[in-house]
Amino acid sequence: MADSAYPKGQTALLCVDPYNDFLAEDGKMWPALSEVSRSVDLHANLVRIRAAMREAGHPIFILPHHRHRDGDFDGWAHLTPFQSAAHEHQMFAEGTKGGDWYDGFGPEHGDIVVKEHWGASSFANTDLDVQLRQRGITHVIFIGAIANTCTEASARYAAELGYHVTLIRDATAAMSHDAMHAAHEINGPTYAHAILTTADVIGKLAAQDAA
Repeated sequence: MADSAYPKGQTALLCVDPYNDFLAEDGKMWPALSEVSRSVDLHANLVRIRAAMREAGHPIFILPHHRHRDGDFDGWAHLTPFQSAAHEHQMFAEGTKGGDWYDGFGPEHGDIVVKEHWGASSFANTDLDVQLRQRGITHVIFIGAIANTCTEASARYAAELGYHVTLIRDATAAMSHDAMHAAHEINGPTYAHAILTTADVIGKLAAQDAA
């Protein structure tokens, strides 16, 4: 993959769906995500990369999935399988613990929370692109869940819009190791400019600060 620096004032960390339903042990999706999450040390890497980006002065964007609300899809003609399942199980339900930010991973002062995405892409029908461009962002680094659905769809869209895209392979998770392999070894190399580990990115940030 192409090697590139992360210019100050032009780089942002994009955190996809940091909800309790994904990350908390009593979250609705945790049983399906737990094996892969533990194998990559997901929570520790999310903490590390967020801290490193803050220290380097790069902004953090929170990219939330649509929170379940009664009547959400009334009259809809073409729900995706994921939307149907999320609606059935009331994923990220508004006003519930599952729909709250996982402790320590929600927005802090200065973070930007974009509009909720209805499908997989955090760009489609949201304000993410304009929020990035208004702040002069050209390089985006993706973390969060799920690697082969919302994270991949958002990162692909970013590449199509002309952003420099980095995937962090151990700061995300999926429901199987095969899905992670597909996200980072099969699909990712067709669009991402860099596919790195948390340690790789932190090392690059530290080297830039020292230069």
